[in-house]
Amino acid sequence: MPDPTLADPNGVVAVGGDLDAATLVDAYRRGIFPWPHSGVPLPWFSPDPRSVLWPDGVRVSKSLRQRLRRSGWVTTVDAAFEAVISACAERPWREGTWISRSMRHAYGRLHRLGWAHSVEVWDGRRLVGGLYGVRVGGCFTGESMFHRSTDGSKVALVDLCRRWADAGGVMIDVQLPTEHLASMGAVEVDRDGFLAKLAAVRDKVVYVDTGERPVSRLVPVR
Repeated sequence: MPDPTLADPNGVVAVGGDLDAATLVDAYRRGIFPWPHSGVPLPWFSPDPRSVLWPDGVRVSKSLRQRLRRSGWVTTVDAAFEAVISACAERPWREGTWISRSMRHAYGRLHRLGWAHSVEVWDGRRLVGGLYGVRVGGCFTGESMFHRSTDGSKVALVDLCRRWADAGGVMIDVQLPTEHLASMGAVEVDRDGFLAKLAAVRDKVVYVDTGERPVSRLVPVR
C-alpha cells in the first residue's frame, strides 16, 4: 500500500487492487480505507482533514437522552455482524451507500478473523440500528451505520464510544467530516496528526465488552 501522505488533493492514495484480508488490514494500519465509486476502479483514501471522535467527547442531545432513558432498547457487539452490514448496504446510493457484494464478503472475512466488528441496537428481538467498522489496536474506524427506528444509529455510536472508552480504546475514526458527525462531537484532525496518533496506538491491545447492555446506562450523568 502506498504512503498515505502522498494522497492527491481529494485524498486518493491509490486505485485498483484487491480486498483480501491482508490488503485491508495493511491499509487500515496505514490510515487508508477503500471507498468504492460507481464506474471507476476501487479507490483507496487517506483524507485531509480526517474526522475523529474521541470516546469521551461524544455529544448526546436532549432528544437522544430521552431516547436512551425511555426506549428500553439494548445493545450488543458482534451478535449480528452480517445483519448489520446487510442493513447498511440496503441504504440508497444517494445516501452514500457503496457496500457492494464484494465489500460485504471482504468485511465478513475480516469479522471472522477478528478485525471487523459490529454494534447492534435491539428493540426486543428487532434490530433497529447498528454500525460496523475495523479495529486496529486503539483505533476503531467506523465504516457505515444504519437505523430502522429514529436514533437507532446514534444510539449505536454512543454505545460504541462507551464500550471503546471502557476497553481502553483511544479514538474512533469516522473518516470524512459531516455536519451530522460534528453535531455528535466529531472533530477534524489534519492527516499528519491523525497518522501520528494512529501509529502510536495501532498495536495497543483492546478487548471490548460484547455482552448485552441496556441503553439507559448511556444517559449522561449531570
